[in-house]
Amino acid sequence: MNDIIFISPKKFLTACAIVSAIFFIVGIQNPFSPAMIAAEVFLTIIALFVFGSIRYQIDKNALVSGAIMIIVASFWGGWWPGSDLRVQISSDGPAAAFDFVRRYFFTLHGLDQLFHADTMLFILGLTFFVAVIAQTRLLESVSFALLTKYRGKVVPTVAMIVGIVSVASGILDGVSMIGLMIRTLVIILLLAGASMSAVLYSVMISTVVTTVCGMWLAYGEPPNLIMKANLHPYLNDAFFLRYCMPAAVGSYFIVIWNIRKRLKGKTVNIAELDVLDQHTADVRFLQAARHGEVPTAIEYVDQWKEKLGEHFEEVNRRIHKGEPLGEAMARERVPAALRKEILGHYVAEDLDEALDDHYGHVVAGHSENKDTSLKKIRVILKGMGKKRVSSQRIGMLSFLPFIGLLVWHAADHHVPLFLASFAGFIVALLGIWKIRKTRALAFKEAAHEYKEYLFLLPLFLSITLLQKTGFFNQLSDLLNLGIEKLGAGHVAYAQFTGVTFLSAILDNNVVADFASRALRGLDLEILYLFSMAQIAGYAVGGCWTHIGSAQSVVAFSFIRKEIDVRFTPFQWIKTMTPVIVQIFILMTVVVYGEAYIFHIFAGK
Repeated sequence: MNDIIFISPKKFLTACAIVSAIFFIVGIQNPFSPAMIAAEVFLTIIALFVFGSIRYQIDKNALVSGAIMIIVASFWGGWWPGSDLRVQISSDGPAAAFDFVRRYFFTLHGLDQLFHADTMLFILGLTFFVAVIAQTRLLESVSFALLTKYRGKVVPTVAMIVGIVSVASGILDGVSMIGLMIRTLVIILLLAGASMSAVLYSVMISTVVTTVCGMWLAYGEPPNLIMKANLHPYLNDAFFLRYCMPAAVGSYFIVIWNIRKRLKGKTVNIAELDVLDQHTADVRFLQAARHGEVPTAIEYVDQWKEKLGEHFEEVNRRIHKGEPLGEAMARERVPAALRKEILGHYVAEDLDEALDDHYGHVVAGHSENKDTSLKKIRVILKGMGKKRVSSQRIGMLSFLPFIGLLVWHAADHHVPLFLASFAGFIVALLGIWKIRKTRALAFKEAAHEYKEYLFLLPLFLSITLLQKTGFFNQLSDLLNLGIEKLGAGHVAYAQFTGVTFLSAILDNNVVADFASRALRGLDLEILYLFSMAQIAGYAVGGCWTHIGSAQSVVAFSFIRKEIDVRFTPFQWIKTMTPVIVQIFILMTVVVYGEAYIFHIFAGK
């Protein structure tokens, strides 16, 4: 495999600055047509795919920042000579320029018009909100409670977890939710002795759960939020519940059917669970509080590969088969001092001897009743459990201001959307504020996840400039012509198909911002039909490839890092295509079904 060569961001931005200066000078003398701006925007979007896939790669934030310089220069050079702002400045002086800057750069409404500021701030608050909730280990607590309730049966447990995440993904950040879901599923499937192919498939199918199954409401999926903002006030919560929920529910059953085929008959022996697995939520809460990280055993053992030396391969193999880390090391006769060091770093230093003694008893076959080490482990974990439950209660309370402000925003759009996510974050933070390393971990994970969205800001601005050229009016005319010649149903299906394929090779957030702007001005029922078709396309296409959505990027990265370093984009597409085809067929039925309902009620 050829090594990836990263092009210098500084050199790239310098080249873009030079090109933008040239374009600005040329544009003043010979204004560019709207087609030029459109071509630059398209090239930027395509470049994200190309330079994120080939050997020579450019950081996507640097790429879009350089591109926006050129786009702004082209737009400004061509637009400025005959613009209303220039005429106004000529008559009113600098006050007109100051008013322009104040209106567009120092008000939320102005920034929202430029690059969806309210949406981006809402996502910022949401990533921090979910990151804090994650540190309370709420999903792990619920998941293992379900596993106990279903007596170790994996399929009903996973079905309930998928249902919970599907519902949560409509309200909370899908990128954060997939990170939580993946690690929880991997723990359960390894305990059940599932094959690596089944584990890999479950990681991949999590993208469908957090995108397609989460499309039932606007707030968890950025493409939905972007459409909602572009088509305000038409796409309210009632629209998503009426038009998008049926497709989300249908997709849920398709996911469960596919998971059931791979996990049917798998069980976890609850009675023989390792002590750390019995207290998974407490252990992970303890890991965060003591060490500021929460790795799975698979993730963790890789960090000790060098020290484990010749023991690494066999210890790693045993862990992948579902054996606890301590037991795997004891069976492979890893030196006692190294075992204690590894276990101390993995859980807590004051438990290293107790854990090593316990696993020594397990390997020797001693009776658990005589294992005094086990009692010490349980006491410490029980004490940590009290802190965890306390933080979870505060986390649950944080949903009250979050949901309350969402409802207020739905009733009065003048209430900024971002207030809801920031209010939830602030209240949830109280639950972990005194635990320094846990708090730092939450901030670190949230900042890392939000970086996945930063490249969207320049792209949104470029699409806004393209709108100012009148480009989307031309697309609206084409849609109206298509409705007249082909009918609304066929045009809606063409949009669904088109944005599915576009979202597979481009980021679905960008496709959403671009495609939805052409829908304004349509009759309300047609606008609803087309919006639903596009939302379905963003969700389905975003799962099809490893770059279609932020969730796919997270899942693909996890697979390459923790399961199979040689896993390729082609393997992703090959594995995902069957379930994507099934959901595509479902969406076809939904789109044409809604078109038929529209046809009956509209009398067309």
